[in-house]
Parts: sequence; C-alpha cells; structure tokens
Amino acid sequence: MTEKFIMAGSTPMHVADSERGGECVVLLHGYLESMLVWDEFISLLKDECRVVVMDLPGHGVSMVDGETHTMEYLAECVGLTMKALGVERYHVVGHSMGGYVALAMMDNYAANLASITLLSSTTSADSQEKCDRRRREIELIKAGKKNTLARLVPHQGFAPENVKRLNDWIEDLRELILITEDEGVIAILGGMIERKSRGEQLRDSGIAHQFIFGRHDYYIPEDVAQEMIAADSSAGVVWLEHSGHMGFIEEAKACAKALLDFVGKL
Repeated sequence: MTEKFIMAGSTPMHVADSERGGECVVLLHGYLESMLVWDEFISLLKDECRVVVMDLPGHGVSMVDGETHTMEYLAECVGLTMKALGVERYHVVGHSMGGYVALAMMDNYAANLASITLLSSTTSADSQEKCDRRRREIELIKAGKKNTLARLVPHQGFAPENVKRLNDWIEDLRELILITEDEGVIAILGGMIERKSRGEQLRDSGIAHQFIFGRHDYYIPEDVAQEMIAADSSAGVVWLEHSGHMGFIEEAKACAKALLDFVGKL
C-alpha cells in the first residue's frame, strides 16, 4: 500500500492505495477509528481488487475542518479523493459511520458508485435517544473525559465470544480513541446527529447494494437489522454468525468472501 496526502478541495486527506488489481474497492472506517483498522482485512482483498483506504476528516491524521463534519462533507472529501486518484468507478464499503458516508455519496457521486456495502451500518437517521447519547458524548469530550469513551466503547463492538480472543484489537482501538483529536470527535458526533435517513434514496438509486450484519451486534440488534432488510428487497444480505459490530475483524475471512463474491457477481 502506498501512503500519500491528497487535497480533497481544501481538505488534506491521508490515503493508502494498493494501486493495482481489478475492481477498485474503497473501505471507509467507522467512528473513533482510522484507516489502520483495515490493515489485516486489506490482505484478504488486494490480490483480487485495487484497495483504497483513507482517514476520514476528524480521524487519524486527516485534518479537522470546522465544528461539524456532516456526512455530506465527508462524502465530498471521499469523492474528490477518488477523482484525484483518477478512479472513475468504484465499490464503496462503509463500516458503521463509514456507511453513512457511503450513503451520502449518492447525492453527488452516484454515477461513480459501482456498489455500496453497508457493513454493520444502517440507512436510518439517529433516533432521539441516540442523538441524546451522542450529545452526552460531546459533553464528555468537552469535559476532558475522552478516556471514558476509550474505556467503554471498544469492547462493546465485539461479540462476547470474541472479546478475550481479540483483546489486542480492543486495546488498539482504545489507543486510536485516545489519539483522535477532541475537536475531530466532536465534529463527527455533530455530523452524525444531523444526518438524514437514506433508505428510500438507496432503494430508488439503482445502485447495487448489500448489507453485512453481525448476529451479535450491540449497536444494531437483530430486530433492527431485520426491519432494514424487510424494507429493501433489492439488497443482498449476509449474516456473520459469530460477530458483533466489528465483523471485518471478528470474521475477517467470511466478511472478505462476502464482499468479493458480491463484487464478482457485478
């Protein structure tokens, strides 16, 4: 993977690109993550696909730009980055928050999207309860208590059966949270609070899409996932039976196979 900085408009983006392969797959990380979370997953894809990953603004070493990072702003950064790389058509895989960004790309980059894979992500806007929880997280950060998030959040992403086995990953995710700029976390939280539902837009878009869910996802319970599936008969659906919210880590080979099979069919 070749790492570089690319200007997406006025925003410098930290990007890594395998630069060769067949279909191009863009992997978008989730909230409180960075492109580093894809390191092992990339190895399962790059023999068959060109793989591009990036730090979304507010995460990793991409810059913070403003008090709120809307999903539309992040989507524009991704689209401009891909244009700068000279890639006109690509498959986007969005993990959790990355899925929200992938969906927002439909506004201005639908013609560039060969497919969308929502990996442990949803098409609906935040409920009032979830918005309130995000506002409490903002207050934690402003109070200098980001370490509380680092202590509580990472292990909740994993199915109980995987917590012990993947404890090193959990510690790495804690470290990622601690080194993420406070302003970036606050900007991202604000953007997620503002995001809109895009289920109908996705159904009507004509863009091939699939949902990959973990059977033991703390953040997306099975009944919520089933509602999403029932509302979109055109979506492909894959269940990772031994995963929580971090299926690309918990069941990396099964997750990669699901993605490659989907891309291959298209």
